Amino acid sequence: MGSIPSRPIKEGEDRLLVNKIKDGTVIDHIPAGKALTVLRILGADKPRGNRVAVVMNAESRKMGRKDIVKLEGIYPHREDLDKIALIAPEATINIIKDYTVKEKRRASIPKEINGILKCINPTCITRQEREHVKPRFKTISVEPLLIQCIYCSSLIRLRDIESLLIK
Repeated sequence: MGSIPSRPIKEGEDRLLVNKIKDGTVIDHIPAGKALTVLRILGADKPRGNRVAVVMNAESRKMGRKDIVKLEGIYPHREDLDKIALIAPEATINIIKDYTVKEKRRASIPKEINGILKCINPTCITRQEREHVKPRFKTISVEPLLIQCIYCSSLIRLRDIESLLIK
């Protein structure tokens, strides 16, 4: 796959330039410092031959600072998008085909979260291997993010979510 050469930066220009991708996914408006977590969620942190571009701590009028991830030839599954929404609720997901945005979605935290997080409570039935119960949570609040285990009522906050994501 050939790349499109980026244009030269004009004097006085302070924009960040990253080449366009022909086909794949661009995830924008990721909170600063969370791009590597997004890569882990998508499995793009392991070499597979796909081109990956990561911009961290970029200036953003809306967020102050943000991260951006470009993934050539990678299209996230619904479950992956739900995981991304939990750590980057303001993210936008752009599906690119032939250098053009074909679909643009905003991340959205689902009302019910099934099978993508472990419960924070070590005695919850979902943490017992012999029970084979899939974890389920309901969203109590989006801002600030607060979810609750359906089985044991444990509350989980945004700061805990990253460590509880099921690989």
